[in-house]
Amino acid sequence: MRIVDAHCHFWWLEGNQYPWLTRRKPNLLGDYAALARDFRWSDLRQLAEQADIELAGVVHVEANATDALEETSQLEHMLDLSGDTLPVALLPFLDLSSPQAADQLARQLAASTRVRGVRQILNVHADPQFDYVGRHYMREAQWQCGMALLERHGLIFELQIYPAQMQEAAALARRYPAVRFALNHAGMYVDRHTPAGWRMWRDGMRALAACPNVQVKLSGFGMLDHRWTEDSLRPLVYEAIDAFGSARCMFASNFPVCSLYTSYRRLWQAYDNLLAQAAAHERRAMFADNAWRFYQLGD
Repeated sequence: MRIVDAHCHFWWLEGNQYPWLTRRKPNLLGDYAALARDFRWSDLRQLAEQADIELAGVVHVEANATDALEETSQLEHMLDLSGDTLPVALLPFLDLSSPQAADQLARQLAASTRVRGVRQILNVHADPQFDYVGRHYMREAQWQCGMALLERHGLIFELQIYPAQMQEAAALARRYPAVRFALNHAGMYVDRHTPAGWRMWRDGMRALAACPNVQVKLSGFGMLDHRWTEDSLRPLVYEAIDAFGSARCMFASNFPVCSLYTSYRRLWQAYDNLLAQAAAHERRAMFADNAWRFYQLGD
């Protein structure tokens, strides 16, 4: 099975760059003590080999480091030291609301030719267990200036939101058509216990899919469904593919975060099974080709 893993994270405990791993607080992940260990390039490579998966490329998304530029520098060092020629895209953190956003972005682009865009988590929720930032960034004028900065550079924005934010995000995508948006984790269907919650997710996905500059990552399901099965994934995966089409969907592992709920082998086997009836070109697109093109991993 050949894939581009369109969403994963590397981190290391040395240097205390990731205090959230060791100073744990209750959140949607549940008990995440098992994540408090190094996860490096060699670890992902080993998991893929053990699962009989051919990695064609990897997309690293920022992992809430205390120093975003230092994270990029460390990733560059790790990748260069590995001697591996596999293409990797980096999506570092950038606070678009910061008056220093332009300078910080310039530093990121200078630090690595692998940078393809940025992520700033936007998840807001009334339940503290699910709330990430407690602030509606998309409504702030200064933050919008940061989005215009990405538009000028033709960069990707990793869009991590909840369904209640999707209509606002669709308006954002229409406002900045030169920015390519990657909707993280299939829109994080959080309010899943009522028909109204399903409708909010479904309608929001359709609104985002109507924007040609938005693609969706089919990933991270375990964060909100700790005991997932293929049957529990099926309606979400099929609804997302129906909304965005096979040309704008990308499967990803969200490892090592989702290692809390599954093995690398089981996860990709589930994805493979869900696409068993898809045409060969659609499978290639969603497992590798779409992410390869979207993140500009090569010719």
